[in-house]
Amino acid sequence: MPGRTVKDIMAKDCVTVTLQDNVFEIALKMKQHDIGFVPVVEGKKLIGVVTDRDLVIRGYAEKRSGSAAVEQVISKDVTTITPDTTVDEAAKIMAKEQIRRLPVVVNGELVGVVAIGDLAVRSIFDDEAGEALSEISIDKTPVGSK
Repeated sequence: MPGRTVKDIMAKDCVTVTLQDNVFEIALKMKQHDIGFVPVVEGKKLIGVVTDRDLVIRGYAEKRSGSAAVEQVISKDVTTITPDTTVDEAAKIMAKEQIRRLPVVVNGELVGVVAIGDLAVRSIFDDEAGEALSEISIDKTPVGSK
């Protein structure tokens, strides 16, 4: 189905946090909702995201406490798309950037999130994007390697 847009497949009810939240609260939301990615908003404006990896690398590994501010673990340089981005284009962006989720914004405001699973489950991307996505879906790191 060429031309289909992410507006058709994105998750609209996103779990979010603000700069007033702390590392513990983010981790708790991730656990409660079984997610590893949380957009950080100010009102509705997207200002960054926090991933489970951010919590480990910038939080736990830096010996930050659970009361550490979101500011200390946030990723601010976030690739975003708009609702009228085609599904194929979203897949290509994910493949190029090696990311699994894309916040969807309108005028800087978060309106949804599209995940690699949203694309894969519906198998509506072309072969080229599909191949590229499979490259980031499979962790090729041997078990036990550093």
